Amino acid sequence: MTSTKDERLVRLLGGAELSDLRARLRRRYELGPADGKLPSIQVSKLNQTERAALASLVGRKGGVAASITIDVSAVDRALSDAGIAPSLRTALELLDGPMVHRETELSRIRDSWTSVLARCTHADLIVYLSSPANFGVLKRLSGNQPDSASLICRQAEDILRRLPAAGTPRAQIAAELLGDAHGLDSARPVATLTLAVLRSRSSNDTGDDRDTWAAVGILVNELARPALFLNVPCSGLAVSLGEPQYASLRLLARRPPDWAVAGRPVLVCENPNLVAILADRLGTACPPVVCVDGHLGAAQRIILKQLKASGAKFRYHGDYDWPGIAIANNVIAKYNAMPWHFSAADYVAAVESAPELVAPLSGRPVIASWDADLTAAMTKAGTKVEEEAVAERIIDLLGKESLYA
Repeated sequence: MTSTKDERLVRLLGGAELSDLRARLRRRYELGPADGKLPSIQVSKLNQTERAALASLVGRKGGVAASITIDVSAVDRALSDAGIAPSLRTALELLDGPMVHRETELSRIRDSWTSVLARCTHADLIVYLSSPANFGVLKRLSGNQPDSASLICRQAEDILRRLPAAGTPRAQIAAELLGDAHGLDSARPVATLTLAVLRSRSSNDTGDDRDTWAAVGILVNELARPALFLNVPCSGLAVSLGEPQYASLRLLARRPPDWAVAGRPVLVCENPNLVAILADRLGTACPPVVCVDGHLGAAQRIILKQLKASGAKFRYHGDYDWPGIAIANNVIAKYNAMPWHFSAADYVAAVESAPELVAPLSGRPVIASWDADLTAAMTKAGTKVEEEAVAERIIDLLGKESLYA
């Protein structure tokens, strides 16, 4: 007997014209008993070439039958006695490579994935992966390879155990724990899994990677888009009253100021230009102001979170356009802010008082969570009013009343 392909075997079952027949014979073994022992194999829908090949195996003429039943043990003996191959199964493997028993392989794969879960030790990761959909995310990230999945889980757990990180750059964490400064970059498997776990345990995550990292003290682009504020009292941070100030994400996360705002109203506005106008016109007489600068970035979210935790009472004003309404909805919902002179009546008054300062309103309408009439009024008028256009009105209101109003 031989462990290499015998020329007689190639003539008997080899060649492209018999590849489909060999594939059907292999499937019988792959789907059959785990021990590989088949008493017989029936093969149907044979063409002339396939019938002739099988007839040679069973030692009879080809005939015209559309199907042939093979006595496997008899064929095994014939192949072995001729020195062609130890068995039909071996003959098929010599021609087309090793077979894999399907059920045995599926069982092995199931056991491998069970082992992946069993080796996880971080509670948040275990809870996350208990969902079949989330476990599917891990399979996708690992290319459906259990060994790769185990490595991704172990590295994600290393990151999770390091949190909160108290203002550490993402690249530093990645270099220290993963050996690759880019190992936590967006779309990397460990980053994707870690972020998914963090989001699964947070009810107010923004979906922005930088914000999610910032919430646990990992900084991404820590000097970009610092938070702008005016006259917000604090200690631990050098500020000049009457002048707009910036605080980077790096500073806010690493050395959080002691904000002295307990029970005090703080105006939250949308546009930096309004902060400049208020500083120019009111100076130190202006109440505390924080600017979200459009859609909130990590630094803006951190400063609002810190001020809220310190007892600030937020009042909100923004642009009368659909993005502005969406931003207002977000700030009002997440930071318990109250709209301040930001109603349907205020909008109508702004449009009527300064028609030269308004512009066409475009985009899909957004319902104002605090005043549905505002959305209706904006839709009817079809114009937007930017915050700077009502700066004089805001200055006048701040001079006449308290933000408590």
